[in-house]
Amino acid sequence: MSGAHYMLLSALSFAIMGVMVKLAGATGLPVMQIIAVRAVISVALSLVAIQRARVHPLGNRRWLLLARGTVGFLSLSCVFYAILHLPYAQATILQYLHPVFTAVLAYWLLREVPERATVICVLLSLVGLGVMLSPTSGPHAPAMPWLPIIAGLGGAFGSGLAYTLVRKLAPFEHPAVIVLYFPMVCVPATLLVGAADFIWPTPVGWAAMLGVGVFAQLGQLALTYAMGRDSASRAASLSYLQIVFAAVLGALFFGEIPKPTTLLGAMFILLGAFAALKLRRHTSGARQ
Repeated sequence: MSGAHYMLLSALSFAIMGVMVKLAGATGLPVMQIIAVRAVISVALSLVAIQRARVHPLGNRRWLLLARGTVGFLSLSCVFYAILHLPYAQATILQYLHPVFTAVLAYWLLREVPERATVICVLLSLVGLGVMLSPTSGPHAPAMPWLPIIAGLGGAFGSGLAYTLVRKLAPFEHPAVIVLYFPMVCVPATLLVGAADFIWPTPVGWAAMLGVGVFAQLGQLALTYAMGRDSASRAASLSYLQIVFAAVLGALFFGEIPKPTTLLGAMFILLGAFAALKLRRHTSGARQ
């Protein structure tokens, strides 16, 4: 599988994880508890993968690994704060600015010059996200508080930085080791912040949280493999397809029919992903 294929698998896994999160939240479970259970499951699955690979669980570049885990937790916290205080579409659009940050950070930290395919994919995806945002913009739209907006941008920046750190770590660390550090930070952090609000889950809640953990792990591993096989900015740009997958799953599981603007935006996103894959094949064929 190529980096693009792994990124598509990652986007689908994270979209399914979102369905599980919604199901868990519908049972009354607080967000921090869902994150904590997800992290515990991720630790267990990562340790199994590490044992099979026979590598050291703490890795080699431990400070950089710890930085990746810390950035991931802070980014996730910002994203959830934005989701809680902004309309979901707006919070999602802010989060999906992360390929822009990834491209800039990858150039700054990794000296990766974005290829034409990456630039086209990012631009078309941003157009699609702008189209989806259009119903909530305009002179009569209510003013949004600045703090959640800054948090959303902080989450996007943190995601871009996390992707770039994964790209930097991929040549030296096993993917399961890189993934392990994220829940290693999340578990104590969520317990410190939200343990007082934890409740005993219902059977549906347990099943949903199990799904969150499993699909989050699959998404993280696929993302890590993608970053190891492709440039950080190009692979991250394909993660926009998670919005398309989420729209389809929302319609199937929750009866959420996308608005025309959402469908039009999704078309731009798909067009950007298709253009990136097509141009990449053309470039690869020309080099052979």
